[in-house]
Amino acid sequence: MDRTSRRRPRRYAAIAAATAAAALLAAGCSSSSGGKQAEEDSGTASAGKASTPRMTVALVTHQAPGDTFWDIVRKGAEAAAAKDNIKLVYSADPNAGNQANLVQNAIDQKVDGIAVTLAKPDAMKDVVSKAEKAGIPVVGLNSGLSDWKSLGLMEFFGQDESVAGEAFGKKLNEVGAKKAVCVIQEQGNVGLTQRCDGVKKTFEGKTETLYVNGTDMPSVKSTITAKLKQDSSIDYVVALGAPYALTAVDSVSDAGSKAKIATFDLNKQLTSAIKKGDIQFAVDQQPYLQGYLAVDSLWLYKNNGNYSGGGEQPVLTGPAFVDSSNVDTIAKFAAKGTR
Repeated sequence: MDRTSRRRPRRYAAIAAATAAAALLAAGCSSSSGGKQAEEDSGTASAGKASTPRMTVALVTHQAPGDTFWDIVRKGAEAAAAKDNIKLVYSADPNAGNQANLVQNAIDQKVDGIAVTLAKPDAMKDVVSKAEKAGIPVVGLNSGLSDWKSLGLMEFFGQDESVAGEAFGKKLNEVGAKKAVCVIQEQGNVGLTQRCDGVKKTFEGKTETLYVNGTDMPSVKSTITAKLKQDSSIDYVVALGAPYALTAVDSVSDAGSKAKIATFDLNKQLTSAIKKGDIQFAVDQQPYLQGYLAVDSLWLYKNNGNYSGGGEQPVLTGPAFVDSSNVDTIAKFAAKGTR
């Protein structure tokens, strides 16, 4: 099946995919650190499971070892897979070339659909094209909002990182910040760069960018600590992920700094840190929803010809702020590993 046969005629109105609400998996499997080895969901049946023929869907992300954000994405994907009678094959690698090889592996396995992140879209372009030529529908999630259509993906589920960054910068203005350091844990990741660029665009104070090695948390801690010792005028550390924000808490303490910390993304530990006042606020892009919708959309396409967003517009899952005013509500879900 070629690409043109999969795209709905332009004369039709956009088809909005109606996604049924799924019960959360009570015993959902948590992802390991990712890596190059593909892992398969155990696929135990749950109430309300679809009676449609069994599908195989590959979810391929750029998860780095130890980044718990992707555990939440995967739980959402597993919930959709359990509901839709899908065999979910998860694999991940932060190296763009290796991630492209994982997508090629999925093509070779002749899966029924692929959900992929596009943190480094140029590296994924050729292999995505191969999937399309093989007649395998491909959807994007999390990273790649600016590139999903040009690469020919059917749909995209995620956050506009530029918009999220701009909202973050405005929030810094509201809390009276004067100088912020934006910590990027993976060089070349377009989404992370867009976040910091968005902050700079709207923040009225000064902003610096600090690059750290996100796969080496002790190094992250020491690098942030050194920066805070070097520049005592920094009053806000902007982290781009929950694990790095939590590490920054230790860095602030070690540096004897008065800087406050805010971040993008959540996990269970981070909601607790907001409650304690160690973290001021976070921007939530709802990763569980990204994983769920991406997998469910492939089932909807195969079984009902649906396109979320009509195949023309992305489905946005964020941004939303979590702070002391609403963290108690969000924490209930974060405790389950779903926010």
